[in-house]
Amino acid sequence: MEITTRPAGDALELAVTGRLDAYWADHLARVLEEAVRDGADRIRLDLSGVSFISSVGLRVLIRFYKQLQGINGAFAVSNPSEAAKRVLELAGLEALLVRADVDVGPLAPRPASRALERDGARMEIFELARDASLRCRVVGSPERLASSGFSDADCRTIAFSDRTIGVGLGAFGHGFTDCQARFGEFLAVAGAAAYLPTDGTNVPDYLVATGALVPELQVLYALVCEGGFAALVRFEAPGSEAAVPLATLADACLEAVAHDSAGIVVVAESAGLVGAALRRSPAGTAAATPFAYPGIRDWLSFTPEREHPRSLALVVGVATRVPCAPLAPLVRPLGGTGSVAGHFHAAAFSYRPLPRGPIELAPTVGMLFQAETLQGVLHLLRDDRDIAGAGDSGFVRGACWVGPITEVVAR
Repeated sequence: MEITTRPAGDALELAVTGRLDAYWADHLARVLEEAVRDGADRIRLDLSGVSFISSVGLRVLIRFYKQLQGINGAFAVSNPSEAAKRVLELAGLEALLVRADVDVGPLAPRPASRALERDGARMEIFELARDASLRCRVVGSPERLASSGFSDADCRTIAFSDRTIGVGLGAFGHGFTDCQARFGEFLAVAGAAAYLPTDGTNVPDYLVATGALVPELQVLYALVCEGGFAALVRFEAPGSEAAVPLATLADACLEAVAHDSAGIVVVAESAGLVGAALRRSPAGTAAATPFAYPGIRDWLSFTPEREHPRSLALVVGVATRVPCAPLAPLVRPLGGTGSVAGHFHAAAFSYRPLPRGPIELAPTVGMLFQAETLQGVLHLLRDDRDIAGAGDSGFVRGACWVGPITEVVAR
């Protein structure tokens, strides 16, 4: 099979020559997936040179038709050969797929936006709710992590509704005793929560709000923000080989809401995540210096290089330029050219493209948990080690929901 790619106005055209059978269908799927990852959302397949299409090939066509329809794009087949046209007719797909263009029809009016550029990255800012803000609660004492000295008295039960975001150490279960061996990093947003148990399974788990069920965690410490988001920031890296660092993204989000502290949720294509995760629960197993070398290797798992590239990452956390007293123990400098500190956790999912323009948080997060595979949970950290350091987490394109934090309390 030969595939030739060429621009066709606002669309991308792929001319396919050969047999679209079980052997070559995966090859076409990989080429189409790369095109979508590179930002193409209107694709036309010229099948004039295709001599045969099997059911496996038809499945690839249907898959990408549905995928691009789901992000308000378009997918079409043009100039099918007689052999290809006959198969499409018999399968009842000719009317659906075959047309000369990939016109998506009249676009819905887009809300007003303003542009921002950071280090070459293009950003578009949409106002969601002018007066929206977040109230941030600092729960528990993170300082106890240094001695792994958390006890029953440190454990709190917190429910995470669809208007609450949170990051910290916690576990799904019923009280401290039930969760004692499983406490690990968690994040919560839009009525969904994910965490990484430290009981040796190393398999991330999650809960999604359903009916009267609201995700609930036993929490040792956390940042919990309640309220609404004032802005949506859509961004894209300056080139196919580039990525937007987390520090740059956080700084731009603070500028978008003109505030020194904000709660931020990111859904974006990952160029690679850098961070750490607990290997052992820090509850009930007090140790004098669990994070001193060489024992730290038994307690923490670090990313030796960027992990989960080409995944879709859900990132939740708090960024601030001026850490107040309650926030200070939980935030660390994010690096880069700015002076932003933050605390962010990420969940990595299998990839799917995001629609362009304004999108809603709850359906986007729901789509991840319902349709994609949760691959891992990390506390994002910048790795500044000389030579061996993995650097910062990076993102190719995506969306950020930003809420200014107008109140911070310790509970």
